[in-house]
Amino acid sequence: MEIERKFKVITTPILLEQYEKKEIEQAYLCTDPVIRIRKSNEEYYMTYKSIQDITLSNIALCCQEVELPLTEEAYLHLKKKIDGNIITKTRYLIPIAGGYIAELDIFHGHLKGLCFTEVEFSNEKEAAAFIPPEWFGEDVSFDKRFKNNYLTFINSYTELGIN
Repeated sequence: MEIERKFKVITTPILLEQYEKKEIEQAYLCTDPVIRIRKSNEEYYMTYKSIQDITLSNIALCCQEVELPLTEEAYLHLKKKIDGNIITKTRYLIPIAGGYIAELDIFHGHLKGLCFTEVEFSNEKEAAAFIPPEWFGEDVSFDKRFKNNYLTFINSYTELGIN
């Protein structure tokens, strides 16, 4: 079970180069249910996500997620079959209070200018008790414009109407 909250970013932390980062390329074979392929640095995955009944939680997004490793060859083969655009981003893994990791995504290509962060939790009680750092902005966990499977069909950051 994946339990996460997403936030706009008021300002990115300084000296991002001090944090571990991943260069990510991802695309979708299907968005309902979500079937995603991803290259993260030099690792390849296919992920299936089934959305849980989000009425159970108005705090965090909850879903079942199954991730399977792929070879580079399998990834490249599946990449030819995607729906929508390929999403490219740099993900910085930033330790924050409470022992959590903020995954700061800075998008490139057609989504250049978009930036948000997400935090994963072990349960909904943790998600509800979470106090975001000052550099986090508005909670957008339930705003579809911040879902990668929605972003794959956007042609530019400006189409999102996000300030």
